[in-house]
Amino acid sequence: MLTPSPDAMRTLLARYNDLQLRHSQDSDYELQRSLEDVTYTLCVSTGTRTVHEALLAADTILRRAAAEEEAASGIPIQRMMPAGVSLPKPRSA
Repeated sequence: MLTPSPDAMRTLLARYNDLQLRHSQDSDYELQRSLEDVTYTLCVSTGTRTVHEALLAADTILRRAAAEEEAASGIPIQRMMPAGVSLPKPRSA
């Protein structure tokens, strides 16, 4: 399976989060439809069947990309982050 680029994942996640928030405030049909579309795209992009699995897979993709970037640059990813921003702690399985 092809792995989506981290930028593509960030875009999909931002869209999903935006639509999820807007849908929680207004259950408009168009919002519902857009949320369903982006959820489907997330699932297809990550090779998963549920949005929960897709979000976990997207998290893994982004963490892996961050680790690869850190290894390539030699600079710990925490130092590359803007002041006051930190990565969430890894989830234990």
